[in-house]
Amino acid sequence: MTDASVLTVVQARTGSSRLPGKVLLRAAGKSLLIHQVERIRRARLVGTVLVATTVLAEDDEIVRLCEGLVPCFRGHPTDLLDRHYWAAHGMGSRHVVKIPSDCPLIDPNVIDQVLTFYLAAPGRFDYVSNLHPQSFPDGNDVEIFSFEALQRAWLEARADFEREHTTPYFWDSRGRFRVGNVLWETGLDYSRSHRWTVDYPEDYELVREVFGELYPRNPAVGLGDILAFLAARPALAEHNARHRGVNWYRHHLSRLKDVIAAETPPSAATGSSR
Repeated sequence: MTDASVLTVVQARTGSSRLPGKVLLRAAGKSLLIHQVERIRRARLVGTVLVATTVLAEDDEIVRLCEGLVPCFRGHPTDLLDRHYWAAHGMGSRHVVKIPSDCPLIDPNVIDQVLTFYLAAPGRFDYVSNLHPQSFPDGNDVEIFSFEALQRAWLEARADFEREHTTPYFWDSRGRFRVGNVLWETGLDYSRSHRWTVDYPEDYELVREVFGELYPRNPAVGLGDILAFLAARPALAEHNARHRGVNWYRHHLSRLKDVIAAETPPSAATGSSR
């Protein structure tokens, strides 16, 4: 797989309403965004990693942070489907990976699991993720789709939430795309009991502690290491408990009731399609 064929896009901005500037917050001597880029690059199949931010002046700081470290693309502030499309178009990519910038503890092995499932069967899937249904600890979000599917969604998607969140048109347009999902091979579902995404101050405080304790000893700290650490620190593990299970698409229950209803995964499968 050449670098040009796979593009991994980390969408980042400073204008988060719940935790402004969260990608620039620091842990263990680095910004969360740079930590995340470094962790993503530890995966084998991610190809070229690119940060996609906005054209707004408030995101100039993200561009400066990326200089000399990771390529940066600037696009539409709220239409992330448009931003991903033009980033991939400019790179000539055949496959696009979407990873949000609020997942600084993402495990490279989880990324490779999802990408392997998609890439091992060329032409079988238009879109694969580990989100529909979820099973991994929240904050290990990986989606991959073909450029052809991205272009089709870019041309056809009309609803604001489809444009803002990039991928709903793939997985909520029943029968229009070939969709696959990767489940945690343990058979467990930790998606609502373990929250490592950063969207609120309590999330950041948890993630900062994890990096502060584990990163200096092992920059490649993995999912199992983090689970063991938090099991030994139950008060820290509960620090952001009130935000567990919070997903943006719960604001669209009337539209996405089929996805919500399917959230509890079958226990044995590591991959499925619909």
